[in-house]
Amino acid sequence: MYEKNKNIAVLYALAAAVFYALNVPCSKLLLAHIEPTVMAAFLYFGAGFGVGIMYLFHRKKEVSSERLAKKDLPYTIGMILLDIIAPILLMIGVKYGTASGASLLGNFEIVATTMIAFILFREKISKKVWAAVGLITLASLILSFGNIGSLHFSIGSLFVLGATVCWGMENNCTKSISEKSTYQIVTIKGIGSGTGSLIVAALLGERIPSAKYLLPALVLGFVAYGLSIFTYIRAQKELGAAKTSAYYAVAPFIAAFLSFVFLHEKLTVVYLAAFLVMFVGTALVTADTLAHYHSHQHQHTFTHTHGGTTHTHTITHDHSHLHYVSDAVHGHRHSRHELEKIVSELHVKEHLQ
Repeated sequence: MYEKNKNIAVLYALAAAVFYALNVPCSKLLLAHIEPTVMAAFLYFGAGFGVGIMYLFHRKKEVSSERLAKKDLPYTIGMILLDIIAPILLMIGVKYGTASGASLLGNFEIVATTMIAFILFREKISKKVWAAVGLITLASLILSFGNIGSLHFSIGSLFVLGATVCWGMENNCTKSISEKSTYQIVTIKGIGSGTGSLIVAALLGERIPSAKYLLPALVLGFVAYGLSIFTYIRAQKELGAAKTSAYYAVAPFIAAFLSFVFLHEKLTVVYLAAFLVMFVGTALVTADTLAHYHSHQHQHTFTHTHGGTTHTHTITHDHSHLHYVSDAVHGHRHSRHELEKIVSELHVKEHLQ
């Protein structure tokens, strides 16, 4: 059963990557008709209202403990504020840069999330991940210079990198509430962030385009943000944050491929060099975080007295557990209740014989 749940969770994580990969190339097409901040607003509205409709049919099945509580408010507010800023920065970056470059730069989110987790939450980082951080940062620098010879920095890349830093911080907020209702998180995130972005768009004087452009933006938001976030959080519940992000790391590569196919963007030597460096860095992160299973035998010896007679039981059984590649040392334990139950069952069998 656990293996089946794990496989379903992996499919959720990969689905999240595919859904989000549609975001940058499709947004690039729509940004010819929609201004960046308005675009960010309607992408999140699409996510919030789309998943909100799904939530109406699911809400009765939820237990009260799954719903967001007062203690979750700081993380929820942080999540919404960061999700207002990040998509606006991304849309500006996509508008003034290439979709393929913006897609690959999305992997800088791995660097941002890792550094924030290390600095603020004191999480241990393996040597392999540090190497990956260095390679992804190098690839991001290569992509960020429009002209390597003159070291001219691409303005679009700056905005995309800013977006990834915001999402890195947002990941650490969402992680704290990921055990809560997925439907509720995505609905609040979408409607809250969409409203905030629309207010910013109004302050900037951006115009609302006609419905023929807004409807595709809403649909894209529902798929690329709503369904992507929904399946990502579902995967995270079973796999954990590290493994989910490892599978999700394929999203920028899928998006870059779609950009070349549908937008006919030029494939340059600089881009290929950055792609290879980014690929190696991402592969290191994936290798470090993906887990494998292994089995081994345990022996537990118990001595106890019953009815004036001392009994000694030696229990041998197979055991499987998760082992993370990045861990130098791993351990696990059996609960006292579990072991006492095994002894009790053996004792009953002994008396029956």
